Amino acid sequence: MQTPIPFVKMHGLGNDFLLVDCLSSAYDIEQLAAAAPAWCDRHFGVGGDGVILVLPSPTQDFRMRIINSDGSEAEMCGNGVRCFAVFAYTHGLTARTQFTIDTPAGVITPVLHFAEGHVTGVCVDMGEPRLERAEIPMRGPAGPVINEPLTVDGVTFAVTTVSMGNPHAVIFVDEIAEFPVARYGPLLEQLPIFPRRTNVEFVQVMTPTHLKMRVWERGAGITLACGTGACATLVAGVLTGVAARTATVELPGGPLAITWDEANNHLYMTGPAVEVFSGTVLL
Repeated sequence: MQTPIPFVKMHGLGNDFLLVDCLSSAYDIEQLAAAAPAWCDRHFGVGGDGVILVLPSPTQDFRMRIINSDGSEAEMCGNGVRCFAVFAYTHGLTARTQFTIDTPAGVITPVLHFAEGHVTGVCVDMGEPRLERAEIPMRGPAGPVINEPLTVDGVTFAVTTVSMGNPHAVIFVDEIAEFPVARYGPLLEQLPIFPRRTNVEFVQVMTPTHLKMRVWERGAGITLACGTGACATLVAGVLTGVAARTATVELPGGPLAITWDEANNHLYMTGPAVEVFSGTVLL
């Protein structure tokens, strides 16, 4: 007999997820994770870029697992963690407006923003960027990777890599609107030089405080937004001298405000998270 699993559909700038409260129900967590590709199918399932499991943590307020639409597990997701934070608060899992979430990428601290009693957005302390090649991870000699040439399909790109707990390869281009992300994104994602694959951001610099980004997400393909990717984009922009330490990163789904704090080396991401609908899905 199939088991109905309650879920809430949410999105952060169009990057959409099914959130499942695993705090009070004795679900088989690995069964839920295995069901993610079927649930995320946009024709035969609910549709989503991933499934987020809201779990208890022995050391923090909550624990998050995120399963991509292809069934792989992500270490971290910026848009997903904002959805997680709003879900936890609005569904009564916590009365606190600032709390800690344990993720495979480390402990993340979201702070809810309000206007007239309603949640309007979330500012997330995303922690420090990791820049050493081995931390991305990326094969090759020790040191950071800044504008390193990588060739795929006969085209050479200047790549800057950043880990936000998950790997990112950032490429600056002259014009983003018509850039063939779907062609080059998967080729770069799968390069053997990235042993755990990589997210790929293609970025046009409008001004030092305004960057336009499109993303090919590891495990999900083209999505409308990527929070960790926006953070990695700002870091890459600063490292290559084209961006300020605070900027708006404009994604197809909308803008994120990103700051790389010089005092503590942490990145702060601010943006919305919206509940769309709730229902049950069969396991």
